Amino acid sequence: MTVTKTSCNNAPQAGSSPSVGRRFNFKLNKLDVILLIIIGCFIGWLAYRSSVGIHYNWHWHRAIELVFTCSHDGGIPYFIQGIISTIRVSIWGMIFAATIGLLLALAHRSSFKIINLIASSYIQVVRNIPPLVFVFIFYFFISNQLIPLLGLSHLFRHYSGQENVLQIILFGHSNLWENLFSGVLCVGLIAAAYIAEIIRSGIDTISKGQWEAADSLGLSTYSRFRFVIFPQAFSAIVPTLAGQFISIVKDSSIISLISIQEMTFTGSEIANSSGYIFEIWLIVGAVYFILCFSLSLLFRKLEKHSSRHLQR
Repeated sequence: MTVTKTSCNNAPQAGSSPSVGRRFNFKLNKLDVILLIIIGCFIGWLAYRSSVGIHYNWHWHRAIELVFTCSHDGGIPYFIQGIISTIRVSIWGMIFAATIGLLLALAHRSSFKIINLIASSYIQVVRNIPPLVFVFIFYFFISNQLIPLLGLSHLFRHYSGQENVLQIILFGHSNLWENLFSGVLCVGLIAAAYIAEIIRSGIDTISKGQWEAADSLGLSTYSRFRFVIFPQAFSAIVPTLAGQFISIVKDSSIISLISIQEMTFTGSEIANSSGYIFEIWLIVGAVYFILCFSLSLLFRKLEKHSSRHLQR
């Protein structure tokens, strides 16, 4: 698809800069038309096979009713609870993964060989193990031992205090705190290995002259990274980092296998109990698309904001 951009300059007034208006005209070339025809034929073929080949009777009205049916205690619908749980796990997973990923990236570039070896070993191990296998290993062999080791058993398993609104919004109900903790650790530790490599590659793209300029100014190590190196590296890695954060949202579906009640888990239970397999799973897929697409739009704005210094 070709985009033509035209600008018209208004007559500048005295003491004011000229204003620039932009208009975008979208034109389809032959390749665009061919791709649209192929996509249209594929969608038409899917619609034909679903109505003729599969002989499936759709029950969208009933499926949507189940999705928005309140729980037995009159609270939030079960499926909506799963969406909230997915969002909660994804947000905490992003924060945890970004923090650990940054530390791993810095450790991987460390001049101390032991620290470098530990960081690089972790990155290579996690990146070369299937996420599903990692989740099972972590949950059954590590998580049950890690919670008592951190002294969190009483908090997660025997919490008797009164939950406030802020706790429920951030962490959910107390009976699900242990599940949230395990899910965030699983998703975050997997993504941290990839984020570490993204950050490391971004730092490595900074030219040697930038490092020398920072040193000539007498900046400390923290100030050098904070004000010179990291802002430039961040603008370079935003697109790749956005893809990894979107993957965190999608990878959160894996933790449904360890009985964490996020959207895939609740959708699976509703689909199996109602028999509306196609409808429920299409709704689940649509919600994941909305979440991921919204996140991609957010990162697109962040990318434009972070690259403003390149346009000066």
